[in-house]
Amino acid sequence: MADARTLLVAGTASHVGKSTVAAGLCRHLADAGVSVAPFKGQNMSNNARAVPASDAAPEASWGEIGVSQYVQARAARVPATTDHNPVLLKPRGDAESQLVLDGQAVGHYAAGDYYDEHWDEARETAEAAHARLAAEHDVVVAEGAGSIAEVNLHDRDLANVETARFADADVLVVVDIERGGAFASLYGTLELLPMDVRERVVGAIITKFRGDPTLLDAGIEEIEERTGVPILGVLPYDDPGLPAEDSLSLPDGDERVLLGDDEVPAEHAVTVAVPRLPRISNFTDLEPLARVPGVRVAYVPPETGLDDADAVVLPGTKNTVDDLRDLRAAGFGNALAGFDGPVVGLCGGYQLLGERIANAGVESTDDLDTVEGFGLLPVETTFREDKRVEAVTRTLAGAGPLAGVTGKVSGYEIHMGRTEAPESLPNPVGPTSAATERVLGTYLHGLFENEHARAAFVDAVYEHAGRERPSAASDQQSPYDAAAALVREHVDLAVLDLPP
Repeated sequence: MADARTLLVAGTASHVGKSTVAAGLCRHLADAGVSVAPFKGQNMSNNARAVPASDAAPEASWGEIGVSQYVQARAARVPATTDHNPVLLKPRGDAESQLVLDGQAVGHYAAGDYYDEHWDEARETAEAAHARLAAEHDVVVAEGAGSIAEVNLHDRDLANVETARFADADVLVVVDIERGGAFASLYGTLELLPMDVRERVVGAIITKFRGDPTLLDAGIEEIEERTGVPILGVLPYDDPGLPAEDSLSLPDGDERVLLGDDEVPAEHAVTVAVPRLPRISNFTDLEPLARVPGVRVAYVPPETGLDDADAVVLPGTKNTVDDLRDLRAAGFGNALAGFDGPVVGLCGGYQLLGERIANAGVESTDDLDTVEGFGLLPVETTFREDKRVEAVTRTLAGAGPLAGVTGKVSGYEIHMGRTEAPESLPNPVGPTSAATERVLGTYLHGLFENEHARAAFVDAVYEHAGRERPSAASDQQSPYDAAAALVREHVDLAVLDLPP
């Protein structure tokens, strides 16, 4: 098979809609019978998924990739592998990130050290992964990162500039009109591109427009005349419901952020409080709950208390120890101790709920031995240097907030600590989990993606709140199909000359 055509979906900034456009193109092409694969040469995110390792890491069965490439692989209807995101940086605070190559963690590095000592290896890793994908598929839809016009990074911009070059890619630029200045941002981006990359630009898409798109006609005509780059479409402000890539989807600052159904009357709604951890990771675990009619997921500043919460979920964290200390300093430990509803801890959140964390210096930036947890579960976590990364299937044995539910659940584990629990404690989500009557801790990311587990938890929340749960809404269009429809209906795809 000849090498694939590569289309790089780049952006004028972060969070402009690149992931949605890429996923929509993947599903559209898959629906048309095209063999398509997603790719992101370098990603920076603490939202990761465990997927099978590629042939580049034969000693490993599993590896990590950013959640957007996992989503895009599902949109493309291909099994996700580490080739789809061969370089992943996972920030952990203090200007350091964990470097993951071909799905395997290789160390923690400051930005300067990464670029000085490891960037060449990262580029080789990304280029090799793309070559494998290009040999197996007709089209590779690559997603850029942030802005493609960061002139201070053009000599080391792996996700944008270098991908365009080693993939011989056509470039599609995405610009968000919601934040204002879209035409200026697009024009400036094109002007600042290296000339060889500028020549690869085949079009641009305006996203997140509210109102009558004909109001943009004069601006579109002007920008096309000035740049020679066609505006291929204007996407309306319409969220297809794809999992978010990173915490940019949560507004900056310390305010309370409410996600979920706001149409169900308050007397039939419940609120699941999630503390806004400074180093939150894998917060996409909460998105299935926010899609349940009547359930409102509230990301709350730790110092505001839990007075209006009906349940609490502690999410994953890239640095359990430092987030634990920050939560305690904000008074969250006292609020949690006084809360009497269902509580679930996921991965790092599970570790927070235990009595103590031993060998804490492995993860914290300080030299620590043991730190005390919140003590809601009689378990102890010990950190080790080795990291568990694996997709898993567990057998439910309902207890705690999942009381009464049985069956299989699937998800993935990504963590460094090992948690020990007394033999007398129920293990409702497999041997690494633990529960009391109202508190559950588990390492299983993706727990609430399993319908029966999600329903059991929501039932427990409603029972505790003493409210009647609203009837379930009718099935909605899948987010992958919604993203494809958004692109197909509002973008002139003929200009891109994609197969078939």
